[in-house]
Amino acid sequence: MGMFETTGRWEAGADRKENTLRKLERMKTALSHREPDRVPISDFFWGGFIRRWRQELNLPADANPYYYYDLDWIATVPNMDPWIRPFETLRESPHEVTVKTGFGAILRKVHDIPMPEFVGWELDTLEKLEAAVATFDSPHDRRRYFEAGDNQIAGVGDGFERNSPPWVNTVNSLWPDFPVFGSIIEVNECLTRLIGPENHLLWLGMEPERMAAVVAQIGRFYLECAQAQIAAAAGKLDGFVIWGDIAYKCGTFMHPAFWREHYKPWVKAIVEHCHRQGLMVIYHGCGNVQAVMDDFAEIGVDAYNPLEVKAGMDVVDLRSQLGHSIGFCGNSDVQIWEKGDPVEIRREVVRKLEAAKGGGYIFQSDHSVSSAVSGKTYDYIVKLVREFGKYPLALGAFDEAMS
Repeated sequence: MGMFETTGRWEAGADRKENTLRKLERMKTALSHREPDRVPISDFFWGGFIRRWRQELNLPADANPYYYYDLDWIATVPNMDPWIRPFETLRESPHEVTVKTGFGAILRKVHDIPMPEFVGWELDTLEKLEAAVATFDSPHDRRRYFEAGDNQIAGVGDGFERNSPPWVNTVNSLWPDFPVFGSIIEVNECLTRLIGPENHLLWLGMEPERMAAVVAQIGRFYLECAQAQIAAAAGKLDGFVIWGDIAYKCGTFMHPAFWREHYKPWVKAIVEHCHRQGLMVIYHGCGNVQAVMDDFAEIGVDAYNPLEVKAGMDVVDLRSQLGHSIGFCGNSDVQIWEKGDPVEIRREVVRKLEAAKGGGYIFQSDHSVSSAVSGKTYDYIVKLVREFGKYPLALGAFDEAMS
């Protein structure tokens, strides 16, 4: 497990609010598997949810759930595109747009549909991929961190944004109010965007040695991106998210042994660098990762997120199995949130707080807060966590003896 000091080089600065320092201490205490004043809470929010939330709670047009609920941490996203370049618009109408990004991915974004569609990739052969990885723009290129511009991860998702603001500006604006996390993708997540998951897994099966060489090059690239990003923040990061969806609902995409040999070492290297800089590390990986959860504990990941219920993950069971060898972040079933039944929601929310006994748990959804969740429902959820998440935990009828 990760252990953190509760003070740091920036925390005593005049520009940082006392409430922010309390949130930072809360996060570090929880991820050191000790009990803070209460269970930390935050989330990732769809733009559609935020618009609905403002309307249902009669809030101003610029209302922000992170500020409104005084949430405990927030993630930021620099430019992680292999090639830093403006989106190339291939087709556009009032209702949708198709662009080619700095990953060479061709993405169709229908504005009324939450998620974009991958419709093609510039790198459609293994030979093209092998040649391309040597041509990525430098991890240290200032445009990634200090300049506005198009980037795929920030720009094409639930919404569609051109010319995203400079990442350091975002960090500086949030730093007085929140524990701020930087973030980086790892190899699997890169290849999903760079060549698509089908080609990725097909080429792994057909040419494992050649793909292993590509994995090593991409792994080194994103390790250097993480190092450059942390340096660019100049001490104003408190943690780091590693994005890396390596599983689906039935298990990992590839054999765990291959992942351990070729992908895991690069995750470990990023974790170790972050810890040397005094940063907490949260790994975000969708799907059922039961087969490799011990590996994330072994390499020192401080908390695993999002622990999708629909993929068979249960944080209370995981705590019983793994004890306090790793922290957890998430696992409250957003499908129950979407139904809006207060009895079901209360049962779901309070039961998952079992995993917070002894620390080691951050309350969040089991992925993100979708536009199918009502604003009033999320408001109720936050109130439940604030009521039942105070230490020492008293969960009433939902209290279970942890083995």
